[in-house]
Amino acid sequence: MDMQVAAERADQILDDVLQEIKPSVRWVHGPTTTGSCTVTRRRTVMTVVSAGRRGSLLGVVDRHWKREGFRLRLINSHADAPAMYAETKDGFAVSLIVADKGQVHFDVLSPCVRPSAVADSASRATAPLDPEAEFIPRPNIHSDFWSGGGG
Repeated sequence: MDMQVAAERADQILDDVLQEIKPSVRWVHGPTTTGSCTVTRRRTVMTVVSAGRRGSLLGVVDRHWKREGFRLRLINSHADAPAMYAETKDGFAVSLIVADKGQVHFDVLSPCVRPSAVADSASRATAPLDPEAEFIPRPNIHSDFWSGGGG
């Protein structure tokens, strides 16, 4: 497997988990990065996920990853910044991290693969992002469900 194939596999992992989240959340691509033999794909959720709904979101992702046969490596239950880390059967490291202002990030890191060029993801983001933006802004899309109180 080369970096491009690994990037496509990472995109599939990300696409699959984001499609499991109902009602759907809106997201943008984070930067793709490469190491000497790895590639990382990222997605940042632009839907506001309230503190009261974060547990529900983590539960959806946890159940999906388990159904897919992922091995959970670590769950951080911190109230403000929960996170989950897992590994796929084929060695990809996956994570969900809730960061500042409740912004949810999904990352997939490939195992060591053959170096190659890596094209941009073919997956279409579901939230708008100014192409001139230097940074991804804080979540700014309201959802009646995900942005609500919950709990």
